Amino acid sequence: MNMCRKYLKTGIGGAIILAMPMSVYATTEKSKKPNLIFILTDQLRYDVLGYSGDSIAKTPNIDRLASESVNFINALSCTPVSAAYRASLFTGKYTSSNGMVINELRINPDQQALGHVLTNAGYETGYLGKWHLYGNCSDHHADSCAFVPRGKYRLGFDGVWKAYNFHHNYMSSYYYEDRPVKISYGEGTFEPEVQFKQAMEYLDEVAKSDKPFALVLSVGIPHDPWTKENLPDKYYQMFSPQQFPLPPTWSDVPDPMMDRNTQPKQWVDYWKPNLSEMKRIYYGMTAAIDEYMGNLLKKIDELDLAENTILVFTSDHGEMFGQNGRIFKMSFYDPSARIPLLIRYPDKLKANTKDDICINSVDMMPTLLGLMNLKVPKDVEGVNLSQRITTGKGLEPEMAFMQGMGHTFQWKDGFEWRAVRDKQYTYARYLKGNQELLFDNLSDPLQTTNQIENPQYAKVKQRMKEFMEKKMNELNDQFMPCTYYKQWTTSDRCIIEGAKGKF
Repeated sequence: MNMCRKYLKTGIGGAIILAMPMSVYATTEKSKKPNLIFILTDQLRYDVLGYSGDSIAKTPNIDRLASESVNFINALSCTPVSAAYRASLFTGKYTSSNGMVINELRINPDQQALGHVLTNAGYETGYLGKWHLYGNCSDHHADSCAFVPRGKYRLGFDGVWKAYNFHHNYMSSYYYEDRPVKISYGEGTFEPEVQFKQAMEYLDEVAKSDKPFALVLSVGIPHDPWTKENLPDKYYQMFSPQQFPLPPTWSDVPDPMMDRNTQPKQWVDYWKPNLSEMKRIYYGMTAAIDEYMGNLLKKIDELDLAENTILVFTSDHGEMFGQNGRIFKMSFYDPSARIPLLIRYPDKLKANTKDDICINSVDMMPTLLGLMNLKVPKDVEGVNLSQRITTGKGLEPEMAFMQGMGHTFQWKDGFEWRAVRDKQYTYARYLKGNQELLFDNLSDPLQTTNQIENPQYAKVKQRMKEFMEKKMNELNDQFMPCTYYKQWTTSDRCIIEGAKGKF
């Protein structure tokens, strides 16, 4: 028996599996199927990282990852709010189709999602951190809202689960596994630090197995609240006494089309004087992500996983921080809608390259499945861009379509918009007043000048307007007031249908 032990090793769950010589591993299932590590940050702007040109940012590890990855410089969030992005990411469908039109709704589980495809293909799955697809109440800490039970509402992520629906209390936080009992990260412990450690522990385990794995790590930072109490002091001190000036597009009059914070006095008396301190904490949170990313990258190298692992680093949306008279997200302006997106896959993607393809959040699921040689579900609406990003040839969207379905989390009308963005222009239209906007993002990167009435841009306007209308027709997106979509949910905010009918 002792002589046999060197040919045995322990698999996931303690199962004993036969170890094979290295020459045989080249043909195993694990070597055929790439692993996936998907790092999802929350509210991280595309332009607050060293590799994107921010001289204040302290992100050497993410910058290193960028040098080893494809940097998608025109990546967009279809609907730049948390739950809507996640619904589109996992279903590959637009917000109007998956029904997650605002936050704090419960997703309909009768949809073929990324986790289902991975599990059915034999992947070991893991999900860590924020979920935000199950909560249907205002009490985010109630177990009935925060705990996602094992089963259909986990959308196929049937393996390791250390998650919660929604909260942003980073220094006194918790997660759930398979019982509705909160498991504390530890009072005074910084939540994302533990989550990255959990990710590394997960990798230690799955590296022992011959099964391919897919891990999603969804961290809450750098989402607000931006208070000193919500961040370890070491990261705060990294940017103290750094002063952050008001953005060049600041206005003492808030944008009236913003769904919150439009009270003029509050805008000037609260937001204006406090933005610098908030940014200090935001940059500190981003620096923390970078430190933990460095540890994770080291672990991946130690376990010799890098070559056959697709590593994605991205965010659900950005943050306006006072630009264009706005705060927070839910806007077609670049600081809200554009997201960082790095994909490292040494086996197929050329390192240290930039790709200007207009990749949307709905395209992520089919593109990842394409890279993994897995079948894309037939009802997916996003585009499989795997051939295009690996070979430079193949299907490429003319532009990306975005939907603003209303208020961030309330059934409240007056803030609905639709928009399209290509490599140079953004065209948007508000439902209220039928107001149109057109920006030339190359000559006007801060999006300060609306060119909608400029005759020199008439053909651009027409082309983008026609594309948007065609896309809306294709999706049966009727561009209705926010409260219209309430009929797509039950009285307790569970989604039962979308623009294409009942699930």
